Amino acid sequence: MSTSYIVVGAGIIGAAVGRELVHRFPGSTVTVLEKESRVATHQTGHNSGVVHAGLYYEPGSLKAQLCRRGVGLLKDFCAEKNLPYLECGKLVVGLDETEEGRLTAIHERAVANGVPGVHMVGPDGIRAREPAAIGRAALVSPGTAVVDYTAITRALADDITAAGGRVEFGRDVVRVERSAARSVVHTSTGTLAADHVIVCAGAQSDRISRRSGGPRHPSIVPFFGQYFLLEPAYRDILNGLVYPVPDPRYPFLGVHLTKRFDGEMTVGPNAFLSLSRERYRGLGLSPRDLAATLADPGFWRFSGRNMPSAVREARTVLSQRFFLREAQRYVPSLEGATATRIERGIRAQAMDATGRLLDDFVIETDAAATHVRNAPSPGATSSLAIAEHIVDRVTA
Repeated sequence: MSTSYIVVGAGIIGAAVGRELVHRFPGSTVTVLEKESRVATHQTGHNSGVVHAGLYYEPGSLKAQLCRRGVGLLKDFCAEKNLPYLECGKLVVGLDETEEGRLTAIHERAVANGVPGVHMVGPDGIRAREPAAIGRAALVSPGTAVVDYTAITRALADDITAAGGRVEFGRDVVRVERSAARSVVHTSTGTLAADHVIVCAGAQSDRISRRSGGPRHPSIVPFFGQYFLLEPAYRDILNGLVYPVPDPRYPFLGVHLTKRFDGEMTVGPNAFLSLSRERYRGLGLSPRDLAATLADPGFWRFSGRNMPSAVREARTVLSQRFFLREAQRYVPSLEGATATRIERGIRAQAMDATGRLLDDFVIETDAAATHVRNAPSPGATSSLAIAEHIVDRVTA
């Protein structure tokens, strides 16, 4: 008798898990359930498109291991499917002595993580790679790339159906429970049963886990990231990506410049509390989502520790001029540039009961299902490797 699997969510991680299952177990029954009418509707379809090389992550962590493995798998998949994979490289630029010291520590992590070709340069090296950029020192990551994650997810879904699996849309999953020897998935349009369920629900992961009998934490606190598209005259101002050095006082990276797979140049994202988990335009208010955030004691503990960061990020939310001025610190010739606000992204960030943002991937397994509870950046980069990791656990 064949084994049956249900995957909840058709973002890039859910699609990658479904593809891994149909390829590893050709005789199995694999069904991917997605509440929307298409794949990659939420986080996958609203990110920067960057394939991260693995610079920042704690050596030995799941992020470090799966990011490095994921880069190779993703590059091979794009080549197989003839999808864009622009290996444009990245500079992490330090502007002063303090930031140069932090860069040295990042370089050590990158080397420990096995990032190929990573090296430090001074002002002349910065200009040689990015003539429009300035800085005291920079970390060069030549293997950082940009892709179209939505197109990748569509290709993953096509592989699932080509191998005999199913991707069903309009199936909003409410909870998963164990009944006898099988798991039962309760959806908005009825129930389904399978031998095992893998929940890759992104911003809804905590809700499905809690309804399925899991713990309250980690809970999801959404943060939106606003992007601006630079006017056409500045499309080629950089060859690749220019990032700031992370400040350990703040939980997020800060404004950076990112080339897209189509050659357009964007500035962003910032990071500020989102009023919803899945609304990307206008005020983006969901009373239900906002109430859930404000009712979480961990959120207030986090807020109390990060008020300076909130003030800094609020300025980039309220003022496009301030947003671009932050970018001008690294690329002075952006002075006078104009930009267009484009659809924001929303990061589903897991937080524990103490208000600590969870840095590493969190994957929990109970009797009924495997739940991906935290998979922020580099989740998309790592998606194919995360799929391998989850399927290894499910079948161990």
